[in-house]
Amino acid sequence: MTPEELDNLLRPISDWPKPGVTFRDIGPLLDDPEALMAAVAAMVDPWRDTPIDVVAGAESRGFIFGTAIALALGVGFAPLRKPGKLPPPVSQVSYTLEYGEDQLEAAADAFTQRRVLLVDDVLATGGTLRAAAALVEQQHGLVVGASILLEIPALEGRQLLAPMHIESVLC
Repeated sequence: MTPEELDNLLRPISDWPKPGVTFRDIGPLLDDPEALMAAVAAMVDPWRDTPIDVVAGAESRGFIFGTAIALALGVGFAPLRKPGKLPPPVSQVSYTLEYGEDQLEAAADAFTQRRVLLVDDVLATGGTLRAAAALVEQQHGLVVGASILLEIPALEGRQLLAPMHIESVLC
């Protein structure tokens, strides 16, 4: 499937989660096995020749794509969770996103001396990916880049994350 065909599967929902925002629901893409396989393949392809030790996916939709990408690359997966979801010890970072503030946690030794590919479904303002990168760096890991299904360029998240190598399937 082409990126345009994948993009056509995203369902726009006006004024959600707040007025003035058009949310792009990935549910129909996830429900279509051919589209899901094509999306994962497109998210994996730019990274096939990059040395990666572990994929880290942000809760919750980053889990969907992150585990599939980790399997395709033959590496492990580390979840980036909301507070209180992982057993101790954990590393934690607070961050701002387009709708407020949040926190991410990872197992305290998930990234030490490892090359990490960050994965999420959407790059909007960049807050979640910046927090994910901070968690990796706290543990002395190396972020090799980020693989994203959908980027919203108008929110300039890519600029916040520069010079991180970011690959997006859809814009």
